[in-house]
Amino acid sequence: MSRLIALLGRETALAWGRGGGPLVAVGFYAGVATLLPLAIGPEPQRLAAIATGAAWVALALASLLSLERLFERDYEDGALDLLTLSPTPLELTCFVKCLGQWLATGAPLAAAAPVAALGLGAPLELAPLIFGCALLGGLAFAFMGGIGAALSLGARRGGLLTAVIVLPLFAPPVIFGGGAMDSFVSGLPWRGGLALLGAYAAAAVALGPLAMAAACRNALS
Repeated sequence: MSRLIALLGRETALAWGRGGGPLVAVGFYAGVATLLPLAIGPEPQRLAAIATGAAWVALALASLLSLERLFERDYEDGALDLLTLSPTPLELTCFVKCLGQWLATGAPLAAAAPVAALGLGAPLELAPLIFGCALLGGLAFAFMGGIGAALSLGARRGGLLTAVIVLPLFAPPVIFGGGAMDSFVSGLPWRGGLALLGAYAAAAVALGPLAMAAACRNALS
């Protein structure tokens, strides 16, 4: 357990310092929320209609920024070889790496999501649901993004390849989370969308480390 806690601390610290850490992701998120009114006009009704969808798209894109170096840095300096040979199963190591990524980047983005959506005109009563959906969605983004980061190890332009791999995997959380929030605003049943989002996040957490470990072993072989 102490080894896992130490690994989680290491991964969180690396995620905070990797390419600017969460400040870059949150800054990108804020930039998208600021540019949207300039692009489509400042009318409150028009902005409110797209607030939840825009917040989700911005969250997905911001989550991509720090994925490229999730495994690449350890792959380049040989640390990944040591992690593979350590007594800790590589699947568990991949789980901890993605959890650290989520704590360092996903959680700050989830905190920024209600602020951005409210700034675009979303109703105030929607803020708790936005935060909860962003936490679950960020968890799915971190673990699904880890699959793309592992599959692109050693490839040229790995960041572009990672984006190509993971963007289709990011679609279900955007659909489920955005649908839940739209249903909430419209007064329709919304718990089904939230349950599907939670199920997708749980599947990503359970199955993602298996795919990541297999991809890492393939890259090292």
